[in-house]
Amino acid sequence: MAKEKINLNISGMTCVNCSGGIEKFLNKKKGVISANVSFASSEGEFILDDTLYSKEKLFNDIQKLGYKPEEDLKALEKEQLLSFSKLRKTFILSMTLTLAIFCLSFLNIFSHELTKYLVFFIASIVQFYCGFRFYKLGIKSVINRNYDMNVLVALGTSAAYFYSSIVVFLPSLFPENLRFVYFDGAAVIITFVLLGRYLEENSKLKASDFLKKLMNLAPVNANLVDENKNIKTVLARELKLKDIVLVKSGEKIPTDGLIIEGNADIDTSMITGESMPVFKKIGDEVLSGTLNSNGVIKVKVSKESADTTLSKIITLLKTAQSRQIPISRFADKIANIFVPTVIVISIVTFLIWGLMFGDFQKAIIASISVLIISCPCALGLATPIAIVSSVSRGAKEGILIKNPEILEEIKAIKYAVFDKTGTLTKGEITVSKTNIDEKYFELIGSIESYSEHPISKAIVNFIKDKNYDVNKEIKDIDIIPGKGIKAFFNDDEIILGNKKLLDENDIEIDKKHEEFYLEELEKSNGLIYVAINKKTIGSFSLEDKLKEDAIKVIEELKLLNIEPILLTGDNNITAQKIAEKLGIKKVYSEVLPTQKYEVIKQLQEKSKVMFIGDGINDAPSIKQANIGITLNSGSDISKDAGDIILVNNELMSIIKSINLSIETMNVVKQNLFWAFAYNILGIPLAAGVLYPIFGLMLNPMYAGIAMSFSSVSVVLNSLRLKIKKL
Repeated sequence: MAKEKINLNISGMTCVNCSGGIEKFLNKKKGVISANVSFASSEGEFILDDTLYSKEKLFNDIQKLGYKPEEDLKALEKEQLLSFSKLRKTFILSMTLTLAIFCLSFLNIFSHELTKYLVFFIASIVQFYCGFRFYKLGIKSVINRNYDMNVLVALGTSAAYFYSSIVVFLPSLFPENLRFVYFDGAAVIITFVLLGRYLEENSKLKASDFLKKLMNLAPVNANLVDENKNIKTVLARELKLKDIVLVKSGEKIPTDGLIIEGNADIDTSMITGESMPVFKKIGDEVLSGTLNSNGVIKVKVSKESADTTLSKIITLLKTAQSRQIPISRFADKIANIFVPTVIVISIVTFLIWGLMFGDFQKAIIASISVLIISCPCALGLATPIAIVSSVSRGAKEGILIKNPEILEEIKAIKYAVFDKTGTLTKGEITVSKTNIDEKYFELIGSIESYSEHPISKAIVNFIKDKNYDVNKEIKDIDIIPGKGIKAFFNDDEIILGNKKLLDENDIEIDKKHEEFYLEELEKSNGLIYVAINKKTIGSFSLEDKLKEDAIKVIEELKLLNIEPILLTGDNNITAQKIAEKLGIKKVYSEVLPTQKYEVIKQLQEKSKVMFIGDGINDAPSIKQANIGITLNSGSDISKDAGDIILVNNELMSIIKSINLSIETMNVVKQNLFWAFAYNILGIPLAAGVLYPIFGLMLNPMYAGIAMSFSSVSVVLNSLRLKIKKL
C-alpha cells in the first residue's frame, strides 16, 4: 500500500454540513484511508492508497458533489471572492423583489386580480432564481444522505410557495378560511437566509485574514547576485541553498538566510510580534517575509522556499485551523441527525394541528415555521469559527497553536515544568572565570569543538578569544549526554564534565579545585570540571543570565493556580539558586534527558502537565506532556514535538496562550449554549405550543429572520477573539 497525503482547498461549501457531506461520501470510497474537511478554512486533508484511488478520482468525486477543488490557495481566494460577489448580488436582488412584493400586497396600487398575478410572478423569481442555491445544494445533500439546512429552507419555502400558487390558480380547492397566500413569507425567508449567508461568509473571510496576510508577506521576486557579481531579478521560490541575494532598504527579505555583508534594522513584527526593528549584522539570521527598514545587506540562502520559517508557520496554521477539538465532534454528531429530526417534528406538528385540532391554516403555518426556524448551522459553526479566530489571533501575537485540541486541556493544567538553559535563561552561556592553566587550552578547545552543546560552544569561544587554536584532531572521543565528554589524546585520558561524570570515573577532586567550584556555585554559576589521567586540573565557571520576563511569568502562573517546576540537568546548588531567584519551590536537578521524560510521567499521575523547553533533549518531555510548549529559537525536533510554538521567544506569551485558550473555550461554550438554547426554545415556539396558553403563533417570516441571525450571532461572537485583550 502506497500512502499519499493530499491537501486541497475546496470552494463552494456553504455550511458545516457541506464539509461533513464530503467527508462522509469520500470515507466510503475504497482506497480513501481518511478524509478530513474543514468548512471554516475551506481546506481538506486526504490520505489515499494511490494503488486503489487516484488524485484525479478524488478531484472528480469532489466535483460530482458540487464543489470545486483547488490546489492553489490564490485560486481558492479568487473563487471565494467571485462566489461572495455573486451572493451579494443575489441577496440585493432578493431584497429588492421582496420589498416589491410587500408594496404590491399592501399599497393597493393595482386591482386585486392583477396584484396576485404580479406577486406570483415576482415571488417565482425569488423562489427559483434567488433561492436556486438552496434547491441545488439541498438535492445533493439528500442524494448523499447528508441532510443540512438547505433541505429545511427548500422544503419550508416550497411548501409556502406551492400552497400559495394553488390558492392563486385553483382557489376552489380550498374553503374560504384557507385561501391565504404566503408569497411574502417565503420571499422574506429566502432574503434573510441569503443575508445570513452573506454575513457568515464575510465573517469567515475575516476570521482567516491573518493567514492571507502571512501568505502575502514573502516577496515574489529576489535580487540574485550571480558568480560575476551581477544582479538579476529571479522568482524567490527558485532560490537555491547558498545563493546570494541583495536586499535593499525598504525591501522584504525573500528567504531565510545569514547576512554575509552589511547590516540593517529588520522589522520582524509580522513573524514574531516584536514591535521594534531588530538590528542585524554579519552572521545574524534573517527570516523570509521580514522587512529591511534601513540598510543594504547581502544574504546567503540557508533554506529553500518550502522550508523557510514563514512557509512552516503558514503550513502549521492551515493544519491547525482545520483540526477539531473533542467538544466539536459532539456538536457535529448532533448536527447530522438534526435535519431528519426537524422534518419529523414538522410533519407531527402538521398532523396535530390539522387532524387533532382541525385547524389547517395553523397546521401549515406551524409546520413551515418549524422547518424554517431550526438551524443546524449554528451548531456546526460553534466550534470551527472559534478555532479559526483563535489560531489567527495567536499567530498575530507570535503564538503558533499547532494542536487546537490542547485548548480544552489547558484549564486543567496544574504543573508548568520549565527547562532552564535557553528557556528561563537567555541560553547565551559564557565562561566567566577559570582556574585552568592556559597550556591546556588548545587541547580542551579541540575536544569541545566536536560537540554542538551550548556549554561546549561557550568554552570554545572563550579559548578562541584568548587566541588559541582549536584544530587538534581527536580520534577517540565519547560525548555523554547530560554529563560531558571523555576523550583520549596521546595516551592521555581527558574528561570534561559535571561532578557526576567525575564520580562515575572515580576521579578525586583536588581540594583547591573543589573550593573554586563551591565559590562559583554560590553565584548560581554552572561549572565544568576538567581532569587528565584521573586528576583534576581545574574547572570553567559558566554564566547564563535569566530572561527579562522569567520572574514575571512565574508570578503570573502562580496567580492562575499553576505550580511552576524547574527541571534541569544542572547541579543541585545552581538549580536551587536559580529557583530561588525565580520564586520556584519545586526543583528537579541533575536530571538526564531520559529522566526528564520520567519526571513528566510521574507528575501526570497527579494532574495535567505543561512542559516548556527548547532543546533536542527536551523533545520527549514536550511530546509526553499534556501540553508541550517550545520556543522558536529551539531545535527543529523540539518544535515538531510541541503543541504551541512561541515564535517571538517571549515567556509572557505562555500566559497569553493560557488566556487565549480559556477565552476560546468560553466562546465555544457560549456558541454551543446559544445554538442549543435557540433550537430547544425556537422549535416548540414555531410548533405553536404557546398558542393554547398565550395565543402566540410564530409567523414563518419571523422564523426565517430568527434562523438567519442565530448562525450570524455565533460567528460574530467568535470574532470577538480577534480583539480580546490577552
